[in-house]
Amino acid sequence: MVKQEVIAIDGPAASGKSTVAKEVAQRIGAVYADSGALYRLVTWWLLAQGIDPEDHQAVRGALETLKIEAAVVEGRITYSTGDECPADALRTQRVNSAVSPVAANADVRHVVTAILQSLARFGMLVMEGRDIGTVVFPDAAFKFYLDASPEVRARRRFTDKDGNVDKAALEDVHKSLARRDVIDSSRKTAPLRIADDAAVIDTSDLDIEGVVKRILDTVASDIC
Repeated sequence: MVKQEVIAIDGPAASGKSTVAKEVAQRIGAVYADSGALYRLVTWWLLAQGIDPEDHQAVRGALETLKIEAAVVEGRITYSTGDECPADALRTQRVNSAVSPVAANADVRHVVTAILQSLARFGMLVMEGRDIGTVVFPDAAFKFYLDASPEVRARRRFTDKDGNVDKAALEDVHKSLARRDVIDSSRKTAPLRIADDAAVIDTSDLDIEGVVKRILDTVASDIC
């Protein structure tokens, strides 16, 4: 079996995947790919077309006309459609509220998985998501699963730049992450799970540098 030139980094929301994946990619000269951004783009596009994300039949029909292009810009994959798509639009509350049902849709996952797999043409990838090592690139050269306690994840998601935390708001974030975990792990298509051959890293008591070092120590001998 030929291993694919991919470092797959999976894990639940706020486990540190994005920051770690970006740093690993930069240090080894690989291309960083955020699978979540693609699901957000699809969500934004469906909403722009007036499609109800919960209407599976309408979503299926709309996907037949969806055209997405991918390119490498400053070491990372960027996605675009034929429509205007400001980066900030992908992080609006409207998209935040709709992305979970969109990402759980089997038809959407089929389309997105094919696009993600096509990115291998860009060379060595560091791709983060929730099913990269299990579904998108099951033969990835390296697989990691990042996790952290629910409390730590909630605090990371809500702590501001000065380290301040609003306890009441923190509880809301905790509940939101818990709901997202249930959706991600219980969906019928490509649920969040640990790949059998993935190295699990608990990031609860590690800073970014500590996590990055563990990953680089594992892959260094094979990519240098």
